[in-house]
Amino acid sequence: MTRTNSSEPSPPTTDVRRRMLATKRRDTPEELRIRSALHRSGLRYSIDARVLCSSRARADILFRRVRVVVFVDGCFWHGCPKHGTKPKKNAKWWAAKLEANIRRDRETDCQLRAAGWRVIRVWAHEAPEQAARRIGRAVATRRGAAGFRGPRAPRRGRSR
Repeated sequence: MTRTNSSEPSPPTTDVRRRMLATKRRDTPEELRIRSALHRSGLRYSIDARVLCSSRARADILFRRVRVVVFVDGCFWHGCPKHGTKPKKNAKWWAAKLEANIRRDRETDCQLRAAGWRVIRVWAHEAPEQAARRIGRAVATRRGAAGFRGPRAPRRGRSR
């Protein structure tokens, strides 16, 4: 199964295609560190979840009840202005590929916001604890705004 979309350029060689397919989509070291920090802070979430039926985008971390979606973006694949690099070999193809990724990210953000979601993008180079605090604040804000009461208490038997 390929991860490329018809609107994205096809890999120039089978080696490039093989490397792209081998790149992990979930459970990257950066994502695991952020999830661990979130879990330590008491937050619970879904992972690698599809948010909208109309979009192929899958959230890295999802707080469905309060409609907060988190994407942990790798610096290379998503065009980090601080650490993103541009390969010299097949430069034209890579430029088109990375631009398509960035364009897809922006379109996904717009679709999710229009559907009432709070979108958070975290760069892979961000400190996990700092990213977790930012995510936690967004979740807390949405819980307060939605009148969130926290998890339900276990049912107790009726006394007769």
